[in-house]
Amino acid sequence: MYSNKKTGRISGLLFLFVFISGVVIFQVLQGPVLFSDDFLTSTSENSSKIISSALLGILSGLASIVIATLLLPIFKKHSYYVAFLYLTFCILNFIALMLDNVSVVSMLELSNDYVTNGDSNTLQAMGNLVYEKHHWTHYMYLLVSCFPVFVLYYGFYISRIVPRVISIFGIFAVLLMFVEVLFSIFGQSISMNMMLPMGLIQLALPIWLIIKGFSSPELKEERE
Repeated sequence: MYSNKKTGRISGLLFLFVFISGVVIFQVLQGPVLFSDDFLTSTSENSSKIISSALLGILSGLASIVIATLLLPIFKKHSYYVAFLYLTFCILNFIALMLDNVSVVSMLELSNDYVTNGDSNTLQAMGNLVYEKHHWTHYMYLLVSCFPVFVLYYGFYISRIVPRVISIFGIFAVLLMFVEVLFSIFGQSISMNMMLPMGLIQLALPIWLIIKGFSSPELKEERE
């Protein structure tokens, strides 16, 4: 039990880091710059923020893989497939994040050229293309990120190492997020408020784990 609690608290700290870094990256460092009307100039002016956000994103993605590795032996006791599916999705999520980072760096390089060489129709046209590319990579990353989160809360549900109210709320929250992101990709956004439950549970989960850790329920007689 001590091992489970210790692993849970370490996972909680990592979950909290992933949550905070996500807020900092998309709401503070990148969002106000890359999605602004004058991103061709503002991106270069905020190059340190953009570079920091890319590096922080890498650390966040690696932290998610570490979490999946920590949970692997615990989930395996209840479902072999869930354990490795969660790890696989975390790796795919990291790849999607890196692709998003590439588009972010592309916007920074284009912005630097724009500021250095001055306004031109060619750079303006390229700016529109790079902006649209980042829009797609960002929303595809958000869509892909739903899969490991869904498997995570499903794993919590079947293993009962966290209260089931957390697991059920997490599954509900990620489904809402998936629907909103999917509709946004098709230009039919429903409401960004549908993302709020995900933010709440992703903050509540690490706080619970830091305080309580993982519980140690009895294992099922047969693996799923």
